Amino acid sequence: MMKLKKTSNRRANLWESILAVLITFVGCLFAEETPPNIIVIFADDLGYNDVSCYGGAFPTPIIDQFASEGLQTKDCIVPANVCSPSRASLLTGRYPMRNGYPLCGPFGLHPEEVTIPKLLKTAGYKSLAVGKWHLGFHTEGSHPLDAGFDEYLGFPHNYLDSKGKVDRNLYNGREIIIEGVEFEEITPFYNREVASFIEREKDGPFFVYLAHQIAHTPILPNTKFKGSTKKGIIADFVAELDHSVGTVVDAVKAAGIEDNTLIVFLSDNGHAGPRPIEHLSGRKFTTMEGGHRIPCLFRWPKMIEAGRITDTTISSMDLLPLFCELAGVALPDDRKLDGFDISNIVFEGKRVSPHEHLYYYNGQNLQAIRKGKWKLHLPRTKKDQPYWGQGANGSHYFYELEEPFLVNLETDLYEKKNVAQQHPDVVQELMSLATQTREELGDSRVKGQDQRTSWRGPAMSKGGR
Repeated sequence: MMKLKKTSNRRANLWESILAVLITFVGCLFAEETPPNIIVIFADDLGYNDVSCYGGAFPTPIIDQFASEGLQTKDCIVPANVCSPSRASLLTGRYPMRNGYPLCGPFGLHPEEVTIPKLLKTAGYKSLAVGKWHLGFHTEGSHPLDAGFDEYLGFPHNYLDSKGKVDRNLYNGREIIIEGVEFEEITPFYNREVASFIEREKDGPFFVYLAHQIAHTPILPNTKFKGSTKKGIIADFVAELDHSVGTVVDAVKAAGIEDNTLIVFLSDNGHAGPRPIEHLSGRKFTTMEGGHRIPCLFRWPKMIEAGRITDTTISSMDLLPLFCELAGVALPDDRKLDGFDISNIVFEGKRVSPHEHLYYYNGQNLQAIRKGKWKLHLPRTKKDQPYWGQGANGSHYFYELEEPFLVNLETDLYEKKNVAQQHPDVVQELMSLATQTREELGDSRVKGQDQRTSWRGPAMSKGGR
């Protein structure tokens, strides 16, 4: 009797095991794929033509290879032409006037702003910020860890502030871990931290925000890169950035997660000084294309066809909605976002931009509006210019402008020819839109209905633009 009972139990256990295997198998068939890992490499003051695949004179073979393995965009616009506002917009998907960060200064990222890491955290993402924060590190509620990142390593702002003061302290989280770091050693620290995080978190999903100091002043490349290009110190500096991009890609490959990792490379604004070759007018601090049009590349071999190039207009603000779509995260419905989900452009090759209009602010001053190929530079005075524009000069920067200046970007990317008289209907339409935009987002002399007041907090942030 005991023997029969034991046999029966063995058969029952066998069937239970088979059933468990079947349930697991069926569950695997219908289980959702793990959301992709996401890495953003954010260069600093790297102009559109500082990268050789964009026609620049600086050799960037690794970034060029990165572009050839994915998607190269030719019309990516950032909503600000200086560091802090551009960073705030990338992380929030909102114009600087809407998220409360239109100027560089004693402000912080508003604690009530919803950021990429905060949203991705709801889908189980572990997040790391590395590099230049410049969004109110010392302002209460505006630290990277307050903005949703789980880990942080880097510098609060620029290595040199607007008055030339040096801050050489490297932070891990809220604590200084090394005092007196030489600028030339910064990027190697960043490379090691990102590679370590990727290896630790390779089971994912994770989000990495690598905000470089390159190519912002001081122009001091690591000794391994000094003289490496034979094209000058700025070219050597960019070569170090190029190498850093390679270390990130190599770390992803070494972790065996290349098929499930999207890497985006872009810059915060245009270049900050003279360049050997310039294909765009203006630079950082201006609302010409040279201040707002930036290099932007997407790499995900499994999902993005290699060698694609698109001239479809996108914005850095589109990254937040794109990442949320990939992670299966709902967008916040209690505020207006200015970015759009561009997955159909990045992955499917669609050629229709979601941006009917783009607004070019210089600080708090609305200076241009774009609709498709048309870009209208708006009248302005010296008083309208932000503090970084007070010393600007040159007619192609439109330091002061008495009459609307309309350009056709399809035929005049350099923004030299005013065709306002030939297209009065376009001018009238965009001038009317400018009035509506000022009512909503504000201007240097107008408080907008949806303009957030800059967050200063109990403590004041430090650092220059």
